[in-house]
Amino acid sequence: MPNRLATATSPYLLQHADNPVDWREWGQDAFAEARERDVPVLVSVGYAACHWCHVMAHESFEDEVTAAQMNADFVCVKVDREERPDVDSVYMTATQALTGQGGWPMTVFTTPDGRPFYCGTYFPPRPASGMPAFRQVLAAVSDAWRTRRDELEAASSRIAQGISSRLDLGAPTPLSPEVLDAAVTALVGSYDERWGGFGGAPKFPPSMVLEFLLRHAARTGDGEALRTARGTLEAMARGGIHDQLAGGFARYSVDAQWVVPHFEKMLYDNALLLRGYLHLWRATGDEWARRVADATAAFLVRDLGTPEGGFASALDADTEGVEGLTYVWTPAQLVEVLGEDDGRWAAEVFAVTVDGTFEHGTSTLQLLHDPDDPARFASVRERLAAARARRPQPARDDKVVTAWNGLAIAALAEHGVLTGDDGSVTAARRAAELVASTHWVDGRLRRASRDGVAGAPAGVLEDYGDLAEGLLALHQATGEGRWLELAGDLLDVVAEQFVDSASTPPTWHDTAADGETLVHRPFDPTDGPTPAGVAAAAGAAVTYAGLAGSPRHRELGEAAVGSLARLVAQAPRAAGWAAAVGEALLAGPLEVAVSGPAGAERDALATVARTSTSPGAVVVVGEPDAPGVPLLADRPLVGGKPAAYVCRGFVCSAPVTDVSALSAALDPS
Repeated sequence: MPNRLATATSPYLLQHADNPVDWREWGQDAFAEARERDVPVLVSVGYAACHWCHVMAHESFEDEVTAAQMNADFVCVKVDREERPDVDSVYMTATQALTGQGGWPMTVFTTPDGRPFYCGTYFPPRPASGMPAFRQVLAAVSDAWRTRRDELEAASSRIAQGISSRLDLGAPTPLSPEVLDAAVTALVGSYDERWGGFGGAPKFPPSMVLEFLLRHAARTGDGEALRTARGTLEAMARGGIHDQLAGGFARYSVDAQWVVPHFEKMLYDNALLLRGYLHLWRATGDEWARRVADATAAFLVRDLGTPEGGFASALDADTEGVEGLTYVWTPAQLVEVLGEDDGRWAAEVFAVTVDGTFEHGTSTLQLLHDPDDPARFASVRERLAAARARRPQPARDDKVVTAWNGLAIAALAEHGVLTGDDGSVTAARRAAELVASTHWVDGRLRRASRDGVAGAPAGVLEDYGDLAEGLLALHQATGEGRWLELAGDLLDVVAEQFVDSASTPPTWHDTAADGETLVHRPFDPTDGPTPAGVAAAAGAAVTYAGLAGSPRHRELGEAAVGSLARLVAQAPRAAGWAAAVGEALLAGPLEVAVSGPAGAERDALATVARTSTSPGAVVVVGEPDAPGVPLLADRPLVGGKPAAYVCRGFVCSAPVTDVSALSAALDPS
């Protein structure tokens, strides 16, 4: 019989709907039952594309004996960390505090009021590598609950108090050029000169840091910042973390050389990396970066697009329970698909070896050198991609997460206008329409939807910030006023619900003031795989200020970034997005309005305007006085021709009608 997850909207929870464990969804009913039964709560947190979550599920949650023990001694709650990032944040903080590390699956035991007293991650079915068996853990916790309740209650109170303390960010201060220069120096100093990226294995795409480095190079001309960003982006593009056949990037590399990925493909990684490669191409003209950007955009639309118009969260790491099954090759398999000559040539081009670079003699595909025969390479790629498409494919987590769709909307809107790909803009608009119609409910955001139906969990700060970022990019791409209006509404909620203006200095939170009360109200100022919520909101506020001419939004962005200045100075790898917003504040606002009827003359001006790499630039193109587009208000034609109006740092220049004059007006020197 299915458990209580059978009606969940989360694909991750639905993966567990047929477990013999009597799972509940997170909610007051579960904790009420724990109080009534006088048992602890077992909170199990994971996500649909998580390999080790699947492993623990198969080993323990599908086992009848283990499930019976869980059901007898605990109320068992299953949480999708992507649907409830607030719950995940609370218990991840506790897990890291108690064990010194964190990750998923996360296994937390709490009192009936939700206070954690014992935390861990993956537990094996039998003792291994110094870890106790999961059933041993269950028995020990249950025994302690019965015989040493007072100790557990006291420990849970101490833990709850400890995790409620906020990171000391110091007094707010503007992000000065000196702080950002020092941050770049620190990043360049930790750059892996041989393999690209920062630090050792495992290596994650440093998307937010790369955006900061590219913006810093654009503002200052710093060649080292550009070299570091470009080297990392090229190393990832050539490595096994990049899908050399179909585009898109895996979650991370298990090694320092970007060879073997953890094979799950996440929407947020690919949206952020799409912008990174796109911005590198805009800055340098590197055609390889353009090709990677195009392939990543195609991957987003083709493989993550949902019928309703949004973007699914992820492709699984596993296929039929085997990690990487879809993606890896042997030399013999290449020959089987391509024939002897092309198969051997492909093995050399893609670094597929007899010994293998992955497991069981298989290899990931790398592109360590450009092939000497582009036409042959294109044919080989096409045939391999077709053969791979006939293999079993990884499952897809098709819930539509607000924040990550916001990142995708921004990336695709920018890709469309910079490359002329109208399909990317269309895809961005469809996603925005879905989120606006389904996730925006009674003036507030929901975190996610599935099959066009919004789930119950409320949006958190990153949802508001990242969606506003995407809508503002779409406003610039389309000249449609409704996206600017909705972004403004989102930022109004941010100011009202996520900032405590009564405190000195104002304090930020990741959950709304009127949201569900958890053990503590979470706030994480550091970037994870996505921008920190406060940094995302700051970036959107700064962009909105430039597009709408709103000083209060610029002040909101300045205050948010200023609160993170110490973090940028001391740990720039954890604050890349805040630093990138700092670059926009220093470089801007640079407001460009291209006004006139659609046609070749307006398009020529628009192309030049959009090639500006200034971090503080906002660009809108449309008819004079287009409704809902403040930058086009009172911007008429000049001499009957389309005109570009440029304002830099709150000072406007005379309008220009030819591309050379516009290029000169945009030149920061």
